Amino acid sequence: MTLPTAIARLNAADPEFARHLDHLLSWESVSDDAVNQRVLDIIKAVRERGDAALVEFTQRFDGVQATTIDDLILDRARLELALTRITPAQRQALETAAERVRVYHERQKQDSWQYTEADGTVLGQKVTPLDRAGLYVPGGKASYPSSVLMNALPAKVAGVAEVVMVVPTPRGEINELVLAAACIAGVDRVFTIGGAQAIAALAYGTESVPPVDKIVGPGNIYVATAKRHVFGQVGIDMIAGPSEILVVCDGQTDPDWIAMDLFSQAEHDEDAQAILVSPDAAFLDRVAASIERLLPTLERAEIAEKSINGRGALIQVRDMQQAIEVANRIAPEHLELSVADPQAWLPQIRHAGAIFMGRHTSEALGDYCAGPNHVLPTSGTARFSSPLGVYDFQKRSSIIFCSEAGASELGKTASVLARGESLTAHARSAEYRIRDARQGE
Repeated sequence: MTLPTAIARLNAADPEFARHLDHLLSWESVSDDAVNQRVLDIIKAVRERGDAALVEFTQRFDGVQATTIDDLILDRARLELALTRITPAQRQALETAAERVRVYHERQKQDSWQYTEADGTVLGQKVTPLDRAGLYVPGGKASYPSSVLMNALPAKVAGVAEVVMVVPTPRGEINELVLAAACIAGVDRVFTIGGAQAIAALAYGTESVPPVDKIVGPGNIYVATAKRHVFGQVGIDMIAGPSEILVVCDGQTDPDWIAMDLFSQAEHDEDAQAILVSPDAAFLDRVAASIERLLPTLERAEIAEKSINGRGALIQVRDMQQAIEVANRIAPEHLELSVADPQAWLPQIRHAGAIFMGRHTSEALGDYCAGPNHVLPTSGTARFSSPLGVYDFQKRSSIIFCSEAGASELGKTASVLARGESLTAHARSAEYRIRDARQGE
């Protein structure tokens, strides 16, 4: 099998480079009107008819012959059974990955804190886990047990009391690895529902599906659209775009390694983006040759080919300094610093979801078992967003305790500011607690 590749070649010295780069990076993730209306109709039906709507939609969209909601519930015993149905090697891999993910995320836990001022006023913050989190997991052949670990474990480390997982089983197809991962990660309840109807059920609750406080996990355009609509009723992790990788290389890494690193994202779907930036033009040529030679060897070669040709690029820059500038401009989901001394460049990286340091650190390790979360900001949102973590499942409440002296002194400041805003009740509420004001009454 031969697949032609026509990956774009860009040069930062080109006066039109910025325009070409913007065009390459452009991605519109919003739904069209038809998808949007269909999702709204589904959400309305679930809110009005609850379990009955879930059963109906699961029959219609997933081809599952369910008659009641009980047919769409998997208990803990079923998850434990999945552990016995996977191979010993698979179980060991899941357990190893889970432990590494758990240990890493334990370091993210935030604790409550307080401090006391000289007059006895106490200020602080109370950190509390969410009561219940919902985890959406794609189902069928496009199943990702690693996503179960990455979404459920931070919630459990945060102290979330209940994690509810929804996973579609198209035509009754159940992925045992996904269920085994759910068992290992401590998922509490599993419903075999998917799509916008699953998001609606998690957000608003039904007779059987409990409403959650936050929904996390990837999904298709219907899932993403539904998450947009329920945001505010519940929290969401993010609206994720296609997967991305940006490799910055000094030209000294094996070109086959770099080509396969680019493929590791390109094989996700046709809209995924894989970009290499290097000051070495000859190295870009060698990587292009590696891409041409290795592409036909991939199981998902046709998907990778469309991704590489449609949204991929090899970018030549003046030097490594400019390479870092381009990387910050792109703000990629995954950034590989495949260079001799990655630590030297790290302080200059401002925008990236995850940074993979050195020639031996492939992005694939981060996807599965390195430890940090693989749920990362896409489409340039690394400029203001962070990876999913324990902090996403904890909320913070401010603590304010004023001593009599503290209330008196702060009241003077509050009074001035409140009257400046013409909020008299605010001002008088504060003034009642000012000692001098009380003495003058």
